[in-house]
Amino acid sequence: MAVLVAAVEAGSLSAASRRLGTPLATVSRKVSELEAHLKTRLLNRSSRKLSLTDAGAAYVAACKRILDDVSEAERDASGEYSSPKGSLIVTAPIFFGRLHVLPIVVAFLKAYPDIDIRLVLTDVVANLLEQNVDLAVRIAMLPDSSLVATRVGSIRRVVCASPAYLAAHGTPKVPDDLSAHDCIVRDSQFVASAWSFTTGGSETAVPIRARLTVNTAETTIDAAVAGLGVTRAFSYQIADAVRAGSLIAVLEEFEPEPFPVSLVYTAQGPLPIKLRGFIDFAAPRLKATFAAMAS
Repeated sequence: MAVLVAAVEAGSLSAASRRLGTPLATVSRKVSELEAHLKTRLLNRSSRKLSLTDAGAAYVAACKRILDDVSEAERDASGEYSSPKGSLIVTAPIFFGRLHVLPIVVAFLKAYPDIDIRLVLTDVVANLLEQNVDLAVRIAMLPDSSLVATRVGSIRRVVCASPAYLAAHGTPKVPDDLSAHDCIVRDSQFVASAWSFTTGGSETAVPIRARLTVNTAETTIDAAVAGLGVTRAFSYQIADAVRAGSLIAVLEEFEPEPFPVSLVYTAQGPLPIKLRGFIDFAAPRLKATFAAMAS
């Protein structure tokens, strides 16, 4: 089961061989023996990658649950629930993770030498159960679920522009003024044709004209600093530029409700001390970070 899961996660038998430190022939034989035992094909093999059959997808999901139960039993027997050791998988958004999560992870690893961390920075929301993620940093309104969330702060969505651009084109006073401005948008996060604002206690969508559309937050901010137009970003993303005077926030009284920032984890079984230790370490530091940004 472990070999099969490794092959699926790695994307090929050869990649699983390298990950496991096991000869390719052995990996291939173990998967074939498993298929023979089950009397069904689990994988569609091609020269470039593997894909799961319908039976394989259901079986791999069951394998992961079983392997998690085995790992938990081994951790319990080895004393992991009474002493902080083992490994953690933590995921966070790319920009926020690089700025604020990585420094906490570095400090945590220095304080806990018997714990290893795999930090996955991605803007794709991970399924904690399916991807075996121990903890995720989420910047979003959280739906009701079986997950547990510890809130550490909130993030505003801020419209901003450079002093030079505002001097040349004027400062928008109300959201509708944006129709006369060049806008810089990130196509993967915000709707390119409209931005939402709160007016009169309700949220409204205001049409904008996207002069430049890019796929990263850093690029929108760089373009705004360069004076190309108005952009919208999370407050933490532009904090340094605002402090330096490179960007000026506008339309602040019309900002939509801030997004909560939470540490999210599953609530299945006893919480390993390594995870509890990381939450207790990270939560107050992130709360202090948000408090500093708000001051």
